[in-house]
Amino acid sequence: MAITKILIANRGEIACRVIRTARKMGIKTVAVYSDADSRAPHVLMADEAVHIGPSPAAQSYLIAEKIIQACKDTGADAVHPGYGFLSERESFRKALDAEGIIFVGPPANAIAAMGDKIESKKLAMEAGVNVVPGYVGVIEDTEHAVKISNEIGYPVMMKASAGGGGKGMRLAYSEQDVREGFEATKREGLNSFGDDRVFIEKFIESPRHIEIQVLGDQHGNIVYLNERECSIQRRHQKVVEEAPSPFVSPEMRKKMGEQCVALARAVGYFSAGTVELIVSGEDKTGDGFYFLEMNTRLQVEHPVTEEITGVDLVEQMIRVANGEELSFRQEDVKINGWSIENRVYAEDPYRGFLPSTGRLIRYNPPETGNGVRVDDGVVEGGEVSMFYDPMIAKLITWAPTRLEAIDKQITALDQFEIEGPGHNIDFVSALMQHERFRSGNITTGFIAEEYPEGFTGAPASETLLKRLAAIGAFAAMAQADRARRIDGQLGKKLRAPTGWQVKIGDVVHDVSIDGDDVTVDGEAIDMALEYTPGDRLIDAEFGEEDLAVKIAPVRAGFILTTHGASHKLRILPAHAAPHAKHMIEKIPPDLSRFLICPMPGLLVALNVKEGDKVEAGQPLAVIEAMKMENILRAQKAGVVKSVSAAQGESLPVDAIILELE
Repeated sequence: MAITKILIANRGEIACRVIRTARKMGIKTVAVYSDADSRAPHVLMADEAVHIGPSPAAQSYLIAEKIIQACKDTGADAVHPGYGFLSERESFRKALDAEGIIFVGPPANAIAAMGDKIESKKLAMEAGVNVVPGYVGVIEDTEHAVKISNEIGYPVMMKASAGGGGKGMRLAYSEQDVREGFEATKREGLNSFGDDRVFIEKFIESPRHIEIQVLGDQHGNIVYLNERECSIQRRHQKVVEEAPSPFVSPEMRKKMGEQCVALARAVGYFSAGTVELIVSGEDKTGDGFYFLEMNTRLQVEHPVTEEITGVDLVEQMIRVANGEELSFRQEDVKINGWSIENRVYAEDPYRGFLPSTGRLIRYNPPETGNGVRVDDGVVEGGEVSMFYDPMIAKLITWAPTRLEAIDKQITALDQFEIEGPGHNIDFVSALMQHERFRSGNITTGFIAEEYPEGFTGAPASETLLKRLAAIGAFAAMAQADRARRIDGQLGKKLRAPTGWQVKIGDVVHDVSIDGDDVTVDGEAIDMALEYTPGDRLIDAEFGEEDLAVKIAPVRAGFILTTHGASHKLRILPAHAAPHAKHMIEKIPPDLSRFLICPMPGLLVALNVKEGDKVEAGQPLAVIEAMKMENILRAQKAGVVKSVSAAQGESLPVDAIILELE
């Protein structure tokens, strides 16, 4: 019996993604939603929608009974779980099987075998897949953990057995790290996954995170659709993904692919799945790859594989669930060009990447087509909620070569408008411009190594700054010209000045604009652009080069954002500029003596009380937000003068937790 109606047991971007393919295949769709998502795009996009409970996922999207009831109420004969939520829960698959509802995904036994990291490692070893040295078994307590870690040799990684999504993991370089982190890892496992088992394995040096996409049908055919490289991660969360990998040779691809297919075959796998491998960047033999885990679901980064292979993975999952045979074989899988995906997150890279929530006052993604694809599940005016993952959208580019695909990302990111919550567009643009990323010599430590002090914006070349000075002066002139036309604004109708002084950072540029002739610091610049006061995006042309710049007016100038950084321009008419030195500058207050809540969240631990002495870097409090625990540390040494928040309190952003003296 063919699938006629699919219920998507998910939300956001992935729900919209599945609905698009189902619609293309002529299959009806049902969305489910919590209170927080009542007006979300996936709800409007589907043919029908069912409300399944309050905003927290544990009371809505994670309750299998509610999903099954929704299937019965709407007559949906299949469920696509997306990723996250119930996608890798064996009990969910079994419950659907019992009701005769088709699960668009692998069989229950495969989910169970691969969902347990300890079990999956044993299976991988039996199937002939390389595995990382580690301790396979349950660890009793901290002392036992220390003993094992000493035997494996540092560095080691402690992981919650049921973990995923970068949660429940701690890296230990020494015995002390194990003693400090073991209990925390257990707690995170228990809180996030209801399972406090932890295992320990060796940590690979110069590691690259490379994964193989597999796809199987219910007739025993299994293929691998090449690899994706996901080494650019921050705190084990992937940020940039690409396919193919700049590191993998054809021989290595074949070895990896065949081992991963053998593993899939060993558990009777069908549908789409991904085998994650950790690959030693130091090992040039092509054998330095090790099994990490298998994700028995569609991955967030599946679009880059679709772009280079031309295979619609969601469509294939639905066909397989329908009992169809794969229509192609391994030798039909090719690599066409290069694809890169950047995850656009609601997090503020300028404030230590803290999660950011709130209304999308403006959401205007770049135009798609011509190798640019945007997978999103938000709309302007919608809310980035504190209850779910902070991903806003995925920006995917395709081009014949890697560098062209990277450059396409930079251009598209410059045109991506988001206002409201903090976002990481500047940061991912900076990554795309980074010479080390462009060289392909990347490891999972890339972000920590290249941005040890955090992110302050991408460096701008001298040429770019001169171009921004010219754009700023042009915009100031347009504003002055408009003011001139409004009666009484400038007394007698003065002409807009043509000479301007533009200050960016500490550097002052002299700009003159006379008709089409533009000079910056005495040098002529070939610039063409249109700007009307009120525009938010300027598309400028400098000779052959296009530059998209976001512009926002501020006092005495503009903030121009492009190429991964925001630049504040102070712009004055040349005749007024010499008087600027008489202006008094306002110095911002010193807030370093306050411990300020960096995001809305729950104060789960307060480690100090009034009168305690603290050292710089000492953990003072723990805030839980977005399912993650964030440790707040002392910025400087001092004594706690007063405490103004209590454990268990829900705090807004910027609330003062305590003051030091």
